[in-house]
Amino acid sequence: MTLTTAKTVAPSDTSTSTVLTNLTGVQIQCGRVVVDTFSDVVFSSPTVNGAPKQLKMDILTPKTPGLKPLVVYVPGGGFMIAPKNLALNQRTYVAEAGFVVASVEYRTVPDGSIWSDGVTDVKSAIRYLRAHADQYQIDPNRVGVWGESAGGYLVSMVGVTNGMPQFDVGANLDQSSAVQAVLDKFGPSDYSKVAADFDAAAQKANYSADNNLARYAGVGAGKSVLDNAQAVARANPITYVNHAAPPFLLMHGSADTFVSPSQTLILHTALRAAGVASTRYVLEGAGHGDLAVQAGDPSAALPWSTEQVMTLMTGFLHSELPSQ
Repeated sequence: MTLTTAKTVAPSDTSTSTVLTNLTGVQIQCGRVVVDTFSDVVFSSPTVNGAPKQLKMDILTPKTPGLKPLVVYVPGGGFMIAPKNLALNQRTYVAEAGFVVASVEYRTVPDGSIWSDGVTDVKSAIRYLRAHADQYQIDPNRVGVWGESAGGYLVSMVGVTNGMPQFDVGANLDQSSAVQAVLDKFGPSDYSKVAADFDAAAQKANYSADNNLARYAGVGAGKSVLDNAQAVARANPITYVNHAAPPFLLMHGSADTFVSPSQTLILHTALRAAGVASTRYVLEGAGHGDLAVQAGDPSAALPWSTEQVMTLMTGFLHSELPSQ
């Protein structure tokens, strides 16, 4: 998550995953369903550097009858930014499939925040949306989370900490922050192994002291994620995995040069060992989602927005958050 691109990516075990190939199919199209947009909705105002910081969300509600399942989207950004405007086309596609989709901000390293702040922020968003369910046509009994990269990490943490009160902080504490489904796309799961599949130079950069990864993990000043095993364990979703966790869908590109593909495999294996329903897809040749655009190759992000991949996502969400 230090945005240091690896030169090489070693293959990881796919024996318990499904490998998707030929990812040059039809791209998703939006516009078949009218969607209402609610922008810049303030859901929490935590204290940052001695002053309140407004955290906002954008909400997409399909203009169809009845209450809908909620999907909270958590963007990536290397733990340095949390741009809620990301993945608009994909969020719209999911909304048109019958879900209220809320894209949320969260505190990051420049705010002086660590992973637990991000987890509490996402849970605050979930409680806010349950408290305002009628306003946005949400069925509060059907809530899922979907995140990419750093957001994938946070939604995994949100899922495995269902019902743990230490992560519920702020307003609307009369509402539950529990979720019924988790969709994690190429998120880290163990800070100390985030570059495990990469070449030596990329590992050195990812494991350097005081980088954004180390700071968000809360390992302490002057330390790297390899220097404080206890802090890393506290930040690791695997630490919290238990049999009551909701079903997971994990996705990763085999050519991801920012987060080792084995990161989702580690979590997938731990979930299954605990008896949790977990499905993992590996997209052969795919990179790190929209970050491929920043690398100067917009076409590299296209596998993630094919009908094939997006239908797998919406199919999982329909299965775990079924219509009433």
